[in-house]
Amino acid sequence: MSDTDDTEQTPSYDLDAYLDRIGWEGERRADLATLRGVHLAHALSLPFENLDPVRGTAPSLAPADLMAKMIHGRRGGYCYEHNTLLRLALEALGFRVTPLAGRVVVGAGTPESRPRTHAMLRVEVPGEPRPYLADVGFGAPGALLLPVPLVTGTGFEGAGRRHRLARLPHEGPLELWELQAYDARDGVWAGQYAFTQEPFAAPDFEVFNWFVGTHPRSPFTRRPYLQRTTAERHLALDGARFTETRADGTVTERTLTQEAEARRLVEEEFGIEVPEGLKLLG
Repeated sequence: MSDTDDTEQTPSYDLDAYLDRIGWEGERRADLATLRGVHLAHALSLPFENLDPVRGTAPSLAPADLMAKMIHGRRGGYCYEHNTLLRLALEALGFRVTPLAGRVVVGAGTPESRPRTHAMLRVEVPGEPRPYLADVGFGAPGALLLPVPLVTGTGFEGAGRRHRLARLPHEGPLELWELQAYDARDGVWAGQYAFTQEPFAAPDFEVFNWFVGTHPRSPFTRRPYLQRTTAERHLALDGARFTETRADGTVTERTLTQEAEARRLVEEEFGIEVPEGLKLLG
């Protein structure tokens, strides 16, 4: 008997499979062009969805499970899943990545009225004077499609969306940043989430993930919430309400009334295989 185990081991994370899934064929090096390209390819390829919490379970954040679900399977995920996959890819490409946590401010009175339940990434790019904010897991039309440098006073346009970063007054020792997206319909800059640059670790996100994925008061456990962005349009399913926003700003909405219609739309338009036994409507 050999003193070594020749059994082939399946790696928990496969960079080749990830890049193939998102359609990235560019350079594999730690530079700004690669960061921007991989970020955009991910955002346009992998949908946002919360079907696991809807059926009562917090999704696994283990790399092997994320690969099986989102890369080899026809599923998406929410912020913890998306940004874990992106972090693993960027680290494999040679970037230094720090996970951050923020408070969603869309629809909130103040940032302090919400807990830190959103995950994003601080990415250091060799040769660049400032780190970048990367985030492929914010399920909203104001989400980043391209990373932005951590600097205030400048607006950034990318892939048809406009963003900027602002600093908010608060009592803590660290600077409080807010990501803002430009709302062309109302002509205003709207806050998306607020965060500091305090590093967070995997155990923190396990706690956040369990709370968001299982708590009965979490919006993600109550109804399906799906998003998909392409170069031409943004699709959203919030419960039974389906919204399509075209690149020219045209918005159409309709309410789904039949379970079969909802399942067909989720599978065909969002590219998501609905788990067996899950009821989408009501």
